Amino acid sequence: MSEENVREENVTVIGLGQMGAALAAAFLDAGHPTTVWNRTAAKAGPLVARGAAHAAGVAEAVAASELVVVCVLDHAAVHELLAPHAEALRGRVVVNLTTGSPEQARESARWAEGHGIGYLDGGVMTTPPGIGDSANMILYAGGPELLARHRATLAVLGDPVDLGADAGLASLYDAGLLGLMWSVFGGWLHATALTGADGVAARDFTAVATRWLKTVSWFMTGYAEQIDAGEYPGADATIDVQVAAIGHLLHAGEERGVDGRLPRLHLELMRSAVEAGHGGDSYARIIEAFRK
Repeated sequence: MSEENVREENVTVIGLGQMGAALAAAFLDAGHPTTVWNRTAAKAGPLVARGAAHAAGVAEAVAASELVVVCVLDHAAVHELLAPHAEALRGRVVVNLTTGSPEQARESARWAEGHGIGYLDGGVMTTPPGIGDSANMILYAGGPELLARHRATLAVLGDPVDLGADAGLASLYDAGLLGLMWSVFGGWLHATALTGADGVAARDFTAVATRWLKTVSWFMTGYAEQIDAGEYPGADATIDVQVAAIGHLLHAGEERGVDGRLPRLHLELMRSAVEAGHGGDSYARIIEAFRK
């Protein structure tokens, strides 16, 4: 496919909720002829005004493009919409950006393979306003060769990250990364409440906190090596030391009337490791508590 053809590759977007509409808009902004369809036809209006073609039904939407991007409520809706058009989809590529479980993604991939349909499952790691920004990731799994073929087109949505041939990995990473996000948000909000009790502005504390997170990411990279090796040397900071440190956090929170449930959970996990004889290990050892 020539560079010019890649630039002008036809794309269909099925599902025009906030995310689907943002995906279609990004394709239009990049110059791709874009066909759209949604159960509620009125949602296509703003995109049609920007140059999108409005398909009268799913069959027409599928026929319009080799690359069919689907972003609807759930995987049940995906199958309801696409299953009647399996033969028309043969030889085309479905990019499923609908949120779901790894098991659902693998089931969809098997269905697609059985009908001769290319399939990529995706995880959109941003909210609709972030679509089109290359700083944001879109995770893809299920067909590295398909992603390579359509990378230039899909890159207009965000940075395409290839997770390999297992179609379930985009959903699995998505779930894990969202869990990480909520944990970071929770820790930051607790810390912001703590410092705010002494009059520190959230903006001021956050400026220091985001810098600290760069150091935390350095720790994570080292701990990942320990986890993969199954060995947790406490050369940087042992769990014993961190049990003592978290006591100061709890005391500061109690003095300021800040809810201490989150740090108490961390303390519980640390104490369990110490009681099991692992107080001299690194914090990475705590992964064993989650595995149980």
